Amino acid sequence: MNGASRAALAAARERLDALTDNTSVDASKLAEELTAVTALLHREVSLRRVLTDPARSGESRADLAGGLLRGQVGGETADLVTGMVRSRWSQPRDLVDSVEELAAIAELTAAQRAGDLDEVEDELFRFGRIVESSITLRAALTDQSATVSAKAALLTGLLDGRANPSTERLVVRLVTLPRGRSLEAGLQTLSRLAAARRDRLVAVVTTAVPLTEGQKQRLGAALARLYGHPMHLNLDVDPGVLGGVSVRVGDEVVNGTVAERLEEAERRLAG
Repeated sequence: MNGASRAALAAARERLDALTDNTSVDASKLAEELTAVTALLHREVSLRRVLTDPARSGESRADLAGGLLRGQVGGETADLVTGMVRSRWSQPRDLVDSVEELAAIAELTAAQRAGDLDEVEDELFRFGRIVESSITLRAALTDQSATVSAKAALLTGLLDGRANPSTERLVVRLVTLPRGRSLEAGLQTLSRLAAARRDRLVAVVTTAVPLTEGQKQRLGAALARLYGHPMHLNLDVDPGVLGGVSVRVGDEVVNGTVAERLEEAERRLAG
């Protein structure tokens, strides 16, 4: 996002935080209604253009949004969205992306209130690994000819009773309203937002064998010191790494596996 949209999103996130600080607000319901608004704006191209038209005053845009939403969603959702359309946006899509992001944050806030945020974060990561390892499942979830209800039913069958309700809702929304993203990119975004709820970074750690609890704690502490930030570890086991550990934090990869060192030796010999 460009500067105007970044500022508008930051202001919207502050309003969402202030709203959900009130424990009487149902954060899961707010997430559901914001998802419905996302779907509306994604579907109605002309509407999102009007709601971000810089030639219209902010109050005019807010009045239009309020007239459309009141009675269709709760007052908190309507107030949040009308506040967003008062802001200036660099392009119409940024408004839709931001409403969708607020929906995810609201659901993660509900999980955090219930003390389930760590569980949801771990389940999102594990679901991503399951999708990566199953070509058939990924094809079914990304099949453009499949109906929304069919995809939702498939996910409910897979996750119901096996995952936290917030995890299930987040994944179902992602799969049934992809908006042109890959499934993997959407899951990574959700993981990033979940980590941000605790103001921490995410490290994807790949090892040949599972780490012990002591090893996890020592690695987490070492990475926190290195990056100067609390760290959440997403752990993956891959016998192909042979030994050692590979750590990815954002776009940075720290690779200390035996396989990587063998490949480096082979490159030197070949050179």
